[in-house]
Amino acid sequence: MPQISMNSPVGAITVFEFDDKIVAVDWGFVEDMEPSPVLNEAKAQLNAYFTGKLDTFDLPLAPDGTDFHKAVWEAMCKIPLGKTATYKDLAIAAGAPTAYQAVGTACGLNPIPIIIPCHRVLASGGKPGGYSGDGGLETKRALLKIEGIDLVIPSDQGNLF
Repeated sequence: MPQISMNSPVGAITVFEFDDKIVAVDWGFVEDMEPSPVLNEAKAQLNAYFTGKLDTFDLPLAPDGTDFHKAVWEAMCKIPLGKTATYKDLAIAAGAPTAYQAVGTACGLNPIPIIIPCHRVLASGGKPGGYSGDGGLETKRALLKIEGIDLVIPSDQGNLF
């Protein structure tokens, strides 16, 4: 599977492509393999995002998941840069207004973090919730800070992952 790696403010990340669509972003650095135009564009857009020069990603995405997961991820992509939504907001947007826990599962299974901005999803009352990416809540906080949101993580929640 073609892939391209890059360093970022939240650590090394690798973007994976299949059939000219982004299918995954993962933490870690691997040797680039067949970088394609879509991978080069993903890297350029990620660099622009990390330097504050990109508000919205415009990449072809093909995340693998259930219809419900895809509905949640689609709703996540509609959360503007610098804004957050709750699990409840996404449950409503996905057509299952009481499925907060299932939304949390979808967030945790998001195969294309950062580009599909699961870091913008918070629990009720502005609580941070969780983050399945490398570094857990500290990474979530760093991504939100890039977007101008200063997320306070209570000291008893700092090391959930």
